[in-house]
Amino acid sequence: MSLPLHIIILAAGDGTRMKSDLPKVLHPVGGLSMLAHVFNTAARLDAAQVHIVYNPEHEALPGTLDHPDINWVAQHERLGTGHAVQQAMPELPEDCRVLVLYGDLPLLRPGSLEGLLGLPDTALGVLTMEMLQPRGYGRIIRGDDSTVSAIVEEKDASERQRAITEVNTGIIIAAATRLRAWLETLRNDNAQGEYYLTDVVAAARADGTVIEGVMAGEPGDFAGANDRAQLAQLEARLRQRRADELMQKGVRLADPARIEIRGAVEPGRDVFIDINVVLEGNVILGDGTTIGPGCVLRDCQLAPGTRVHAYSVLEGVRTHGACDIGPFARVRPGTELGAASRVGNFVEIKNTSLGEGSKASHLSYLGDSNIGRNVNIGAGTITCNYDGVNKHRTEIGDGVFIGSDTQLVAPVKIGDGANIGAGSTITKDAPKDKLTLSRSKQVTIDGWKRPRKVTRDK
Repeated sequence: MSLPLHIIILAAGDGTRMKSDLPKVLHPVGGLSMLAHVFNTAARLDAAQVHIVYNPEHEALPGTLDHPDINWVAQHERLGTGHAVQQAMPELPEDCRVLVLYGDLPLLRPGSLEGLLGLPDTALGVLTMEMLQPRGYGRIIRGDDSTVSAIVEEKDASERQRAITEVNTGIIIAAATRLRAWLETLRNDNAQGEYYLTDVVAAARADGTVIEGVMAGEPGDFAGANDRAQLAQLEARLRQRRADELMQKGVRLADPARIEIRGAVEPGRDVFIDINVVLEGNVILGDGTTIGPGCVLRDCQLAPGTRVHAYSVLEGVRTHGACDIGPFARVRPGTELGAASRVGNFVEIKNTSLGEGSKASHLSYLGDSNIGRNVNIGAGTITCNYDGVNKHRTEIGDGVFIGSDTQLVAPVKIGDGANIGAGSTITKDAPKDKLTLSRSKQVTIDGWKRPRKVTRDK
C-alpha cells in the first residue's frame, strides 16, 4: 500500500517580468488565479495535506485560498526551488510521499499526474514531456535501462544533448525520507547562487535509487507564464480547452475562439452560444437554451428553452421554464423567472420573482418585488424600493396591468386584476379588479407664446 501523499506547491516567485504589484501566482487565467487552478488540481489527488510555499512579503496571499487542508509555509529568502522545498519538509511526516508542483502551471490536470502517482514509493519519479522545440528546458538523459540518469540544463548541454526533445517539467515525487536526504546534499555553487531541486536527481543516482521518468501526454498542460504575453497565451489555451469540452458535450458554439468560460458550465442538449459570451461561476443551461452575442452569465440556472438575447447581463438568475430575456437586459441576483415570462430590452430586475406569463418588455426597474402570473409591466415602470436606509417590497397580484411611466412606492400591494393608470405614482395599496391612478390636473394656458431668442447688435 502506498504511503500517504503530501503535496508541496511552490508559489514564492515574484514574477518581476509581469511588471505588477500582484504576486505572479495570483495573476488570473480563466477567472481564477494561477495558484487557485493548481490547488484545485492538487485537491483532486486525495492528498493528506497541501503545503504552499510563499513569499511572506505578500501578506495577503494566504487569504486568497480559504481551505482547511492548506499549510502555508513562508520562504523568507528566495534561494531557489530546492531551498523552497526545504522550507516545507519540517512540516511533513516521515512516512509519506511528496509531490512537488508549481503555482504558475494553471493548465495542469490530474490526469497528467497519474503515471507519476502510480510509481513505487522507492523510486524518484520525474515528470517529463516531449517538445519539438525545447528551448530553455532541461534535457532528460536516459540510461541503457531507460531510467533517468541525469537532467542537463540547456546552458550546460552539449550539441548532441540539446537535440534531445524529452525535457523536464520540474515536477517530482519521492518518499519524504529519501527526499530529505537528497535535499541536504544540494549546493549553490552556480551562477545564480541558488539551490536547484533538479540536483536531487544526481543525489538519488549516487545512492542507487531508481529514477523513473514518466512522459506526460499533453505538453500544453505544463505551460507557465513569466510575462503578460505568456499569460495571454495561457488564457487562449484554456479558452480553447474549455470550448472543446463544451462542444464534446453537444453545445454548438458560433465561434470557439470567442467564448470565455470562467467557471463550471453544465449544458443540456442542443444548446447554442453565440460569439463573445462570458460564462462565470456555476452556470446550468437547460436543453435548447440559446445565448445571444455579447451576453454575460454568472451563477445562473436557465430552464430548457430559455432564450437570452444580445448583450444581456445575468447574475444569480433562475428560470422555471422557457423564458425570453433581453436584448440589453440586466437581471441581478435573487431573480426567479416563471415559464413564458419576458424581460425585455433595457429592463433591470433584482431580487424579484416574475410569475408565469408575466412581461416587462422595456425600460423598467423592478427591485425587491413579488410579481404574479400574467402581469403586464408598462414601459418606464419603477418599483421605488429604497427609502435611503432600508429596502421594501412591492407585491403585485395575478393579472395586473401596470401602465407606462408608473412609480410604485414600496411597501405597497397591487391586488389581483388591478389596473394602474399610466403616469401614476402609487403610494398606497391598490384594490383588486379596479382602476387606480394618480395624476395632476391637465391644463392648457391660453395666450402662451414660445420664447424667442433675443438678438443683440454687435
